[in-house]
Amino acid sequence: MGYRSCLSLPVAVVLMLVGFVYYTVVFLVLDPWLDLATANGLANALAFTATTLMALVSYALAILRDPGEIPSSYLPDVEDSQQAPLQEVKRKGGDLRYCQKCRVYKPPRAHHCRVCKRCVLRMDHHCLWINNCVGHNNYKSFFLFVLYITSACIYSLVVLGFHAVDEFERALEVVAVEDDAAIVQPVKASVATASLLKIICGIVVIPLSVALSGLLVWHIYLSLHNRTTIEYYEGVRAKWLAHTSGPYSHPYDLGALSNILVLYVQVLGPKASCWFCPMAVGHIGSGLHFKTSGNAAGKL
Repeated sequence: MGYRSCLSLPVAVVLMLVGFVYYTVVFLVLDPWLDLATANGLANALAFTATTLMALVSYALAILRDPGEIPSSYLPDVEDSQQAPLQEVKRKGGDLRYCQKCRVYKPPRAHHCRVCKRCVLRMDHHCLWINNCVGHNNYKSFFLFVLYITSACIYSLVVLGFHAVDEFERALEVVAVEDDAAIVQPVKASVATASLLKIICGIVVIPLSVALSGLLVWHIYLSLHNRTTIEYYEGVRAKWLAHTSGPYSHPYDLGALSNILVLYVQVLGPKASCWFCPMAVGHIGSGLHFKTSGNAAGKL
């Protein structure tokens, strides 16, 4: 793998947004509202900190981990009858898929990324926000990042919402008490700044929560159907040696239950205790072979 800068403008934007939301929620909302010295305030702050930290660790790993490189020694085994159904071929001509730029044969589900200028195993898509491809080796990190960052955004939205309602009720009580006396108190600059930051944070978190929730649901849907983003939008780009006629069905769709097992074992990892740990490697197998509906016992 050639040199690739891990830092980019989109990555910097993500880190700044996470830092801004974290600072606003913990120090401008939770601390003055619930008091971090109390059990309730500390518990909320620790829960939000843990979720944010897990999101950042997953994010870093999604950026730094190689998504999966095709070994230079890889050669498709078309002679093995058990492997034949697993070989993708070009739609035109029926030849084995070969990358002229990388000068390697493409295993099933591998694609060439024009941004990274390389072929990636089980490529899902190239993600601008991690400045990297999402592939066989770093899909778990990407998936967990989306899961944790979505949870953090929804948590922030809930905290900001309850805080806003509480502040509104307090303001009504103050107005009711001071209305007859016509008392006008100047607003401190620090209080006005904090209020402005909380409003901006709410404006940022609302669309983020909606967008990230949609992204999380999307990848859960893809996992339950054992598809990548590329396979969903473009379909399988090759004909199959064992399937040349009849209605098309996604060859990697093993059925709902089997697809769930694939999600747990191949993506999150074989150990349940490590499913939601970003640092635990989730993917298993070489990424060169995959089970299909026509060859459920195929290699991984």
